[in-house]
Amino acid sequence: MSDNLSNKFRLRPMEKADLEVISHWFQDPEDVALFDRTSRVPLNQFQTEESWKAVFTAEGAGCKCWFVVENSSGEAVGLAGIESVSLVNRDAVVAMFVDKSARRTGVGIRATALVVDFAFRQLGLNRLTSYYRADNTSSRDLVARIGCQVEGTMREAWFADGQFHDMVVVGVLKGDWAKRRDALAAELSDDTQVSLGPNASAAWTWPPKCKSG
Repeated sequence: MSDNLSNKFRLRPMEKADLEVISHWFQDPEDVALFDRTSRVPLNQFQTEESWKAVFTAEGAGCKCWFVVENSSGEAVGLAGIESVSLVNRDAVVAMFVDKSARRTGVGIRATALVVDFAFRQLGLNRLTSYYRADNTSSRDLVARIGCQVEGTMREAWFADGQFHDMVVVGVLKGDWAKRRDALAAELSDDTQVSLGPNASAAWTWPPKCKSG
């Protein structure tokens, strides 16, 4: 295992103070157009706070759960979240964003896998859905690696960069993840790790330090 602390990341619950950093991510027109179907203009900090305020309410806590991805220096380098949680249908939408400074480090797939684990093991969900712009090959490859299956294409449903793009809908079931989890863990080196919470416990670290039972 690598002793390089720069390859150690953790997930922690999002705090209001994080919005100051996050607001800068939503000021990049290229990223906004590629990752966020609902936003078309860069957001200032007040607008960012308004768009995320439900995350910090008791009502919002019942239907969404967002984490900040933090590097070993305590800097926020990404977001991972579960949205639109339905306890009746036991499903939700999973989303992931990594700042440009941390892309191609492997943190995205590990953080996503950890959130998927959390959704199925801790929240008791049975299904996760995700969406991506058809030309977003990074998102396509990431969700495929966690076992998502393409379930449909919404034609010309995503307008960006002056044109309409198709939007791909994918989903992964708890049973799919059970079959995929150990294989993905074997594919990923532990030189880069993402842990949930302040302590890097074996049960909540990706790649996992122990296999699923």
